[in-house]
Parts: sequence; C-alpha cells; structure tokens
Amino acid sequence: MAKQTSLGTSECPVARTLEAVGDRWSLLIIRDAFDDIRRFSEFQKSLGVAKNILSSRLKALVELGIFNIRSASDGSAYKEYVLTQRGRSVFPVVVAMRQWGEQHLFKDGETHSILLDNEHDQPVTTLEVRAASGKLLGPEDCHRGRVLKPA
Repeated sequence: MAKQTSLGTSECPVARTLEAVGDRWSLLIIRDAFDDIRRFSEFQKSLGVAKNILSSRLKALVELGIFNIRSASDGSAYKEYVLTQRGRSVFPVVVAMRQWGEQHLFKDGETHSILLDNEHDQPVTTLEVRAASGKLLGPEDCHRGRVLKPA
C-alpha cells in the first residue's frame, strides 16, 4: 500500500485546502457556524459526531485560524467558537458545494434545503467563474500558472 503523504506542502491550492478543511466534519462544522451555531454542545447535537472527533476538528480549525474561542455572549461559563475573517471566507466554497449538490445529487421533486438571502428571502443565484473582463469561464478556458506569494 502506498504511503499517504500530507498535502499541506503541495504547490496546488486545492490540495492544501483539502488538507486543511476537506474532511466532512470540518466542512459541516463550518457550515453550521454559518447558521450561527457556536457552542460545542450545539455542534455535537446538530452533527451527531462523537465528542472526541468534534473536539479534534474544532481544535484544528482554531489552529488554522478558522475560529476564535471566546467567552459565551450570554455571560455563562461556556465558550463559543466564532468564525474569523479567514473562516468567513470559506463561505463561497460551502455555497459552491451546496449548489453542486442541489444540481446533481437530488432527484426531481426530492425535498432538500436551499440557501435564501435574508433581505429578499429568494434563492441565492448560482456562483459563476468569470474572467477579469466579465466573460463566463469554463474549465477549458483556464489553466494553472505559478506565482510566488509576496513575503
């Protein structure tokens, strides 16, 4: 069997992202945080995940800067996991996954949740990839390049 290596040092941003937040529990924790879940017990109840796994994933997400831990907003002794700006920036990734699932993983007429905007209570429009000019792009219109991130 081939030895599994960490993707955390890969040149590929997709590989690094998968290494950081690509397991199902991490993404579902982040999804729940977008729905204002903040406490360990609330995540556990919502997800039905074992406490040791939840603890491990939350610890990793804090270490990655996805969450900060703060005292509970109601003044109780509990702690809350609050999304940082880095964590909030995962939102389009979760929306893209949601929209792909809505389009490809449900049969016609099958009930599923949808994402609605708060102001108009309307479904969020489908995310699109566009060139700087505004042209809609498909996979055939893009290629990988290399860039050195400034220090």
